Amino acid sequence: MSTLYHRLDDSPRGQIIKLLQRHGPMGIKEMRRALGVSDTAIRQQLQRLIADGLVTSQKASSKGRGRPGRMYVLTDQARHLFACECETLALALYNELLLDQGPEVVQRLLDRVGQKLAAQYRAQVQGRALQERVRMYARLLDERGIMAEVAEEDDGFVLHEFNCPYHELASAHTEICEMEQKMLSDVLGAEVELTHKIVEGHHRCSFVVKRPASSAQETIAFQVPSR
Repeated sequence: MSTLYHRLDDSPRGQIIKLLQRHGPMGIKEMRRALGVSDTAIRQQLQRLIADGLVTSQKASSKGRGRPGRMYVLTDQARHLFACECETLALALYNELLLDQGPEVVQRLLDRVGQKLAAQYRAQVQGRALQERVRMYARLLDERGIMAEVAEEDDGFVLHEFNCPYHELASAHTEICEMEQKMLSDVLGAEVELTHKIVEGHHRCSFVVKRPASSAQETIAFQVPSR
């Protein structure tokens, strides 16, 4: 997938953009610790990013005495750097389908698309424990240019996606998010809950993947249908 996410891997501005996309608002000291470069180097890149309309600054909440510092955050314009290059076309086609065929037909088509996507991913993660499947899926997302990471919890896992490849489409049609949730549940063979959405103002989409009550139940839940 040709995205700016991959094209800017080795550039200083690309590192800052991805860092802010992944973590949300950050101060210069936090960026320095994460990137291992000087405050001066970070400030120089931030000045250019602000001039390009990709980053903006805001006052940090005061924690004790002294002047509050500055936090830096990506603008909406920067989010388009992580979107699919065909997103405008996809949104136009989706809207035309709604006008021509109606929402019921479009929903059926969307369900079929989700099933086909699930089959493609499922073939690449089958035969693994749930933890391995979740982490493998996150790696597959990364290969597509979608920044993702997995956090383990007592009752399962949380898959975080830090950029949306179809942000404009999902902003206009929330059923796209529902399709991804259902698709992920099918891929992993587990219950999945979508708790945070980028399109609702969060800096990430978070999918809670529930761990089966027993390993036996997990084995039953993740059987690839015979052909």
